[in-house]
Amino acid sequence: MNLQSVLNKASLFQNLELLANQVVEGFISGIHKSPFHGFSAEFAEHKIYNNGESTKHIDWKLFAKSDKLYTKRYEEETNLRCHMILDNSASMYFPEVKELGLNNLNKIGFGTLSIAALMNVLKRQRDAVGLSIYSDSYNYYAAEKGSERHFQMLLAKLNEINQVAQAPKETATYTYLHQIAEKIKRRSLIFLFTDMFQTEKSDDELFEALRHLKYNKHEVVLFHLLDKKHEHHFNFDNTPKRFVDVETGAHLDLYADNVKEAYEEAITNYLTQIKLKCSQYRIKYVPVDINASFSTVLNTFLVERQKFI
Repeated sequence: MNLQSVLNKASLFQNLELLANQVVEGFISGIHKSPFHGFSAEFAEHKIYNNGESTKHIDWKLFAKSDKLYTKRYEEETNLRCHMILDNSASMYFPEVKELGLNNLNKIGFGTLSIAALMNVLKRQRDAVGLSIYSDSYNYYAAEKGSERHFQMLLAKLNEINQVAQAPKETATYTYLHQIAEKIKRRSLIFLFTDMFQTEKSDDELFEALRHLKYNKHEVVLFHLLDKKHEHHFNFDNTPKRFVDVETGAHLDLYADNVKEAYEEAITNYLTQIKLKCSQYRIKYVPVDINASFSTVLNTFLVERQKFI
């Protein structure tokens, strides 16, 4: 059964596990085009050999096939702890999508499928994963575990999110990132999926909460999800439109072309400030266009995992 027939028979997120597997398999099959060439076939069991390391565990059979040096990774070496954090506020449900599909995603759809794909990789590598979801409340928390039952529980929760017709209006990012940071005790690789739109607190207070996540020697990656066409470049038809803030209800009636230049300048400055602030706090900042592929997310994971362990 091909992917298109799956999508025709049921909605996307009834097949979240299947689609996550397809995303990962597609990424692995194309990985020879990336810096990880030769790493795809057995990447769950090997790591790149670094000069100066013992040659005792080099996999010479893999060297013969790939002409690259890898050392065998043993089970205790793959014990990575990874915690996923998902912003489930109203702004994450932009753009409005009548039928979710692999090539027709809003921000929350892209976020949930990205997390499911990363969980797929973590399961292959026998790593532990946890999940936190927040909006106007701390909706969900699950500590890092590696069992099949745990993975299925997290997938069920991600499925549940996408069955909700309307998300809570406001974002309590500042409050709940602090609470999440308090719960994650052991050193972990933390991935935050958010659009960075908030209705409460200042940007300084938001980044203070992000810095809290760096405690206990955690490594933090911020995946900044945006619909680049609309939210960055403000590409709308130049007809009278009402633009509504889905979190506050405030609205403006205007022609898109009248504000396009000023909007692009303002959003570019905002994104630059976020990037600089992340650099200051040693948080990995990764801008992600939800209309692009998942390769940015998966490549980032592979790089960060290699550095983390």
